[in-house]
Amino acid sequence: MAERRVYRKGRNMISKVHSCAVIGLDGVLVEVEVDIAQGLPTFTVVGLGDAAVQESRERVRAAIRNSGLSFPFKRLTVNLAPADMRKAGPAYDLPIAIGLLVASEQVTGDTASAAFIGELGLDGSLRHTDGVLPMAAIARARGVATVYVPAEDAAEAALVSGLIVVPVPSLAELAAHITGERPLAPYTPRLTPDSAEPPFPVDFQDIKGQEHVKRALEVAAAGGHNVSLNGTPGSGKTMMARALLSVLPPLGLDEALEVTKIYSVCGKLPKETPLVRRRPFCAPHHTTSLAGLVGGGAGRARPGMVSMAHRGVLFLDELPEFGAKLEVLRQPLEDRIVTLSRATASVTYPAAFMLVAAQNPCPCGWHGDPERACTCSPALVTRYQKRVSGPLLDRIDIHVEVPRVNYEKLSSDRLGEPSAAIRARVTAARERQRVRFAGQRRGSINADLGPAEIRVHCQLDGAGQALMKAAVRQLNLSARGYHRVLKLARTIADLAGAEMIGPAHLAEAIQYRPRRVE
Repeated sequence: MAERRVYRKGRNMISKVHSCAVIGLDGVLVEVEVDIAQGLPTFTVVGLGDAAVQESRERVRAAIRNSGLSFPFKRLTVNLAPADMRKAGPAYDLPIAIGLLVASEQVTGDTASAAFIGELGLDGSLRHTDGVLPMAAIARARGVATVYVPAEDAAEAALVSGLIVVPVPSLAELAAHITGERPLAPYTPRLTPDSAEPPFPVDFQDIKGQEHVKRALEVAAAGGHNVSLNGTPGSGKTMMARALLSVLPPLGLDEALEVTKIYSVCGKLPKETPLVRRRPFCAPHHTTSLAGLVGGGAGRARPGMVSMAHRGVLFLDELPEFGAKLEVLRQPLEDRIVTLSRATASVTYPAAFMLVAAQNPCPCGWHGDPERACTCSPALVTRYQKRVSGPLLDRIDIHVEVPRVNYEKLSSDRLGEPSAAIRARVTAARERQRVRFAGQRRGSINADLGPAEIRVHCQLDGAGQALMKAAVRQLNLSARGYHRVLKLARTIADLAGAEMIGPAHLAEAIQYRPRRVE
């Protein structure tokens, strides 16, 4: 928000311009103070700016000069406040340039209720800037009526309701707009949220056989549960994991804005779709670094793949190959967030994703296959399976074996049940959960239930108590495993439209626990 008034301190001229920063996923208002004083020509930027902020001096200098404006060759000092907060990225180019033009009285106009965001090119054009959505949101929350952004980012900023968004092609055109010479037209949203979704790449009706696996994935989708697919190579694990996206319910508007904010900060937001309407599907390679998986990195921290999969699916193929990196998933699997603590700051990213893990039973992949012999020794098989720790496996609700598909099923022309029919049942089950958990703290799906909610909503009758007691003894269930079985049984009952968990629902939930003792 650039303030029109220019303060004169003796022979000095001072202007104040407000811009926005992104800390984690939240926007923060930053005040840019510009002082023009007599003396040797210098250009200093202070306020804990990173290399991109320091380099803005050259971009701003060239952009002002190449826009037909006059760059003040005096002693220039720019302060980014609050000074104790680190600033990163090129989004301060435009407010610094506007501050210089206001202080030198080259730009005059009513800009007291406007915000300026954008990176400048050397020719004065405005380029795409990451994180425009959270910046526009904080500007609106702080009472800003109008925001000026690069033309490329106008659709993204317009997702914030009650905000006038003005797309800016260049610094010269913005200066002419402020002075009233050539006004720029506000952006008119052309978003159609109710438009039909594009077809999914994989539909369940195209998957031959594997009916029990499809049922397990339907249960997982209905309650937001984590799944582990264990089977030989070529049995269809990856294909079914990708098909899972086609049976998940569509994103609500609030969920879509959450996901869009993450992709905006990461710079991964598609230009043609400013609002993410489809649940994300993230499949990192097992060589992905810790910072790439959970977030962080040198300098400016960014969300990792677990946050980019928020409200969607995180698919980890060849799970044992990830090794010790898997242990960082414990917190997001339990708390649905990732907290990154550094010496200078601590940021929290959302990570409410469904984990779908796929793995072979051994290094060669054929252990237990009835038609092909395994070449691995028993010790090698054991070491391979122990690459995934017991505590992590305990956080996965559904463990299902994926066998090879025989020729008769593969060659059959018969189609399976389409994803649309499964999606309707999943959506109905999710709606029951939303109504049941309305106003509660943890969330609106069964996978997010806490111990107190489990005690209220996952009660068992006498037969169910006896069955659960036997399961705890025979499967050596931990307290976490016990609660996860109950949550899974609650989801199966919701799919069946039952108010109470019956023995059949509980029995199906128990069968999804791993057969080996951890």
